[in-house]
Amino acid sequence: MKVLVTGGAGFIGSHVSDALLAANHEVLVLDDLSSGHRHNVPAQATFAQGDIRDAAFVAKVFADFKPDVVTHQAAQTSVSISTREPLRDAEINILGSLNIMNASVQHKVRRVVFASTGGAIYGDVPEGTRASEQTPPNPMSPYACSKFSVEKYLTAYAREHDLASTVLRYANVYGPRQDPHGEAGVVAIFAQRVLAGEPIQINARAKEGDSGCVRDYVFVGDVVRANLLVIEGKLDKGPINVCTGVATSTLELAQLIEQAAGVKAVLRYGARREGDVQRSVLDPGSPPPLGAAVPIAEGITRTVKWFKERTV
Repeated sequence: MKVLVTGGAGFIGSHVSDALLAANHEVLVLDDLSSGHRHNVPAQATFAQGDIRDAAFVAKVFADFKPDVVTHQAAQTSVSISTREPLRDAEINILGSLNIMNASVQHKVRRVVFASTGGAIYGDVPEGTRASEQTPPNPMSPYACSKFSVEKYLTAYAREHDLASTVLRYANVYGPRQDPHGEAGVVAIFAQRVLAGEPIQINARAKEGDSGCVRDYVFVGDVVRANLLVIEGKLDKGPINVCTGVATSTLELAQLIEQAAGVKAVLRYGARREGDVQRSVLDPGSPPPLGAAVPIAEGITRTVKWFKERTV
């Protein structure tokens, strides 16, 4: 098939692109390189540099490539940025996504796979529970609101335009290639800082000095597998939680990274970050439709090894 990967120069999108090419699909990567990197784009993929907010650019890419399937990974992904700049978040995540949907309708794309957020869309998940796909969304940040809005737009486009789509609700994704700079994932930030002998900060769950927010950390390889199962028609229900179902505090995560790196880090404690939910743990289903997830200790070991190889 011909698969268009938006955000394909980014952390998750580049891994998805690699896997699609390995499965003998033809891939076009669309990315503006605002957070992704050109070197992440596989050599065998076609590359189109531009912004999903540019409707004319998006329309031309679709007209030239004529994709069978679109996997829509491009997004503004930071909760804290969305809180500071909600208009920017909405322009990228909602208006940009509408451009992708409109072009998909016009060019009769078979299916859009949408990278949504399980880590933010359910809001605070009560202690001792896990959010399933049937849990009512409770978005508490502009980022979560924008992602949930696109989910509802996809429902409307299915009804009005017969556009098939599948929503993947990612937990907190980590793994090789995650950018540790700027507004990045905590695993990448911690891994780089621990290996560099720099202190790491545990942002508070409720008050400074606690063990930090609780998250469901999912390895990028599991996210890739979910995308391929949907793209190849082996899984079509939705929305689908892409997760492990395992609760890990920020302090526990720091300890796992220390163990994988063989380094004792200096820990500092900070205040709660604006927009953060306190606890987010998802239910992968029983049995999980995506199969067994990579255990966090194994995923962290593989991720730290990748960072270590790039610091020698």
